[in-house]
Amino acid sequence: MACVWLLLSLFFLGSAEAGKLLVIPSDGSHWSGMKPIVEELGRRGNLVVVVIPEASLSMGPSQNTTTLTYPVNYTKAELHVLLEGNITAFMSKDPSSHQSKFMLFFNQLNFLQRFIVRNAEGLLFNKDLMKKLQDYSFDAILTDPFEPVGVIVSEYLSIPAIYMQVNLPCGVDTLASQCPSPPSYVPQRSTHFTDQMNLWQRCVNLVRTLMQPMACRSMHTYADEIASRVLQRKTSIVEIMSRAALWFMRFDFAFEFPRPLMPNMVMIGGMSTKKPKALSQELEEFVDGSGEHGFVVFTLGSMVSQLPEAKAREFFEAFRQIPQRVLWRYTGPVPENAPKNVKLMKWLPQNDLLGHPKVKAFITHGGSHGIYEGICNGVPMVMLPLFGDQGDNAQRLVARGVAEALSIFDVTSEKLLVALRKVLNDKSYKEKMTELSAIHRDRPIEPLDLAVFWTEFVMRHKGADHLRTAAHELNWIQYHSLDVIGFLILILVTVIFVTVKSCMFCFRKCFKKTQFSSKKKKQ
Repeated sequence: MACVWLLLSLFFLGSAEAGKLLVIPSDGSHWSGMKPIVEELGRRGNLVVVVIPEASLSMGPSQNTTTLTYPVNYTKAELHVLLEGNITAFMSKDPSSHQSKFMLFFNQLNFLQRFIVRNAEGLLFNKDLMKKLQDYSFDAILTDPFEPVGVIVSEYLSIPAIYMQVNLPCGVDTLASQCPSPPSYVPQRSTHFTDQMNLWQRCVNLVRTLMQPMACRSMHTYADEIASRVLQRKTSIVEIMSRAALWFMRFDFAFEFPRPLMPNMVMIGGMSTKKPKALSQELEEFVDGSGEHGFVVFTLGSMVSQLPEAKAREFFEAFRQIPQRVLWRYTGPVPENAPKNVKLMKWLPQNDLLGHPKVKAFITHGGSHGIYEGICNGVPMVMLPLFGDQGDNAQRLVARGVAEALSIFDVTSEKLLVALRKVLNDKSYKEKMTELSAIHRDRPIEPLDLAVFWTEFVMRHKGADHLRTAAHELNWIQYHSLDVIGFLILILVTVIFVTVKSCMFCFRKCFKKTQFSSKKKKQ
């Protein structure tokens, strides 16, 4: 009987503490990164309502949640065409020079400016759905600011916002959170710099830092207009995001270069990594057949499953010349003389393969999920960044000596073979990755549990105002203490002026007295 009462009390306690959470995610890997938190919060008894567009690449109903949809003016097929077109465009650009990196930076801003408002009007001007969301009386919203729809909804419904940080090129999270970002050792996004910069790199980095506010205004021009219309007052996305309750940062310092963070920033890097499962019989036979040489995993993420034929041939030719077997997620044309050590798959269990004892290397585009799965399982990498933050991700792992990076723009079988043999044959790559993996996994609490705790904390306390820095209440002059510096300079100048004047006055008095004494003596 006592056990029954205990279970009932725990049940009602959980119900009493359960919160109501609104979730507005972004598509693709953004959703797969947020989904574990959403489903775990629902499993723990919270009311979780996920709002998604009717057409998307990967979003759909999730476990233990309520899903609401809204109409959009595109289809899933059109999304795929748009994605493939942009990937092809990025793959055809050479990102090696500073000029090309600047052009890539501005191209990303222009693309995102159009892309991030595609769902805004479909949700924000849907009166029935917005009224329905208002009636829920949510305790908080969890959203991805890659598409600022959720940002505007949080302000419209006046509920505390939790943002899943994304590496947008303008660094909106740094601006909105007032987080210090010294350009002397914190590299700007899309520069591909490390935290050890030479004079020229620091100059470029400083210019990029000064450009941040302008870049964010440019990227959010349309979103700012929509936000002002919905809220019926002049506002901006950066201003709204400055009122964030929490920021979930999808990295940890095993991967990211050490840099300042604000009190309301919570690191949840590697949250999606799970314990590897057993492989299917077909895959187990293939990898076991690799013998002492082991096997290589090759995938360019969930969005890219094929390459232009000419580029694909370069990869096939390189794989032909290594003793390892290769598992490649690939759906494109296959040459007649394809090497026998390569197994092509439409989909592969990436984490399970990376956790296999015979895996030797991981060829990846540098997406955050794949990176952390590689780090967690201690697998050295060859990186082929395509777009977004992937070039910066690659540079961070190269700087730690656990990866080699190549440009997809000019990759050849010879270049790929050199990089792959380095990672496979040089033991330092594996040793350093094993050390990095041990650091990453040695933590007091799992990232998923941390994210769930802080989300429920915000729901319980209706925000996290005690973590909000006073920097938000200061203008630019006050923040940099320019008024204090000016006041101190004024005091210093006044003291110097008074001192000099006093000395001159005393000098004149003394000089006149001396002259008077000398004249009197002559008389």
